[in-house]
Amino acid sequence: MDKSVDLEAIRQGLIRIRGDPSSRPDGSVVIPVNAAEDLGMVLQLLNDLVGYSGRYRFEVVLVVNNYSPEHPPEEIEGYRHLGANVLAVPEIQSPGIEVILGARLAGMEVVHSEKTIHFDADCRIPNINALFDWIMEAFKSGAQLAYSHVSYYDFLKIPSVYTRIAVHHLIRWIKRNLLGIPTTRGSNYAIDRSLFLALARAGKISVDFQVGPEVKACGAQIAYTDHPDMRVLTSGRKIRGGWFRFVRYLLFRLRVNLKSIPSQSY
Repeated sequence: MDKSVDLEAIRQGLIRIRGDPSSRPDGSVVIPVNAAEDLGMVLQLLNDLVGYSGRYRFEVVLVVNNYSPEHPPEEIEGYRHLGANVLAVPEIQSPGIEVILGARLAGMEVVHSEKTIHFDADCRIPNINALFDWIMEAFKSGAQLAYSHVSYYDFLKIPSVYTRIAVHHLIRWIKRNLLGIPTTRGSNYAIDRSLFLALARAGKISVDFQVGPEVKACGAQIAYTDHPDMRVLTSGRKIRGGWFRFVRYLLFRLRVNLKSIPSQSY
């Protein structure tokens, strides 16, 4: 366990934001945890989540995956001791669905709310009160999908990386504002559970970035905000520098955008 966070404070915080365990929570936070990479990192996110002090109540579901069944990580019981609802799945098996999306869908089987909120284990949330309250108000206003701006932290401070991030944000702005394509990504969106499962069962989504376009295609209401108070930060530690890699990234984004075109049959 990460010694840089106060584990007892997290435990007390998870109990507090959950409230009465016999009552249904207002929302369920689902976080896939790749046992090979994220076991310690997710504690920083939990530390952000327990900073919430608003009027809504949330459960936290950790979907720990990608480990040997014979040697489950000891952190699984550690997370349970902290008060998280832990679903341990050694291997996510969802044919045709990316592993991390498959983990989110597995979490849908154990949540206790129809309002589900999805982050990645390496996310950080600067203003959890503003974000959670905005999400819940968006749901109350009729939205079935809500998401906010995602920025980066922990990245190489070199020109090629700065350029790549700037182009990434530009492409998302063009898609969202000029083309009308919702730009959901796995590190930050909230969605109605029944709609999420219906899209998955119909084979409409296989990766996170397809969620927004498919929700729009079926006529559901979507809420988005780029207000700084509602932003989520995702780790840029895997972004490697170099201009050749930047060109390869542009080609990759082109393929990704083509795959985000929603299917037509409903």
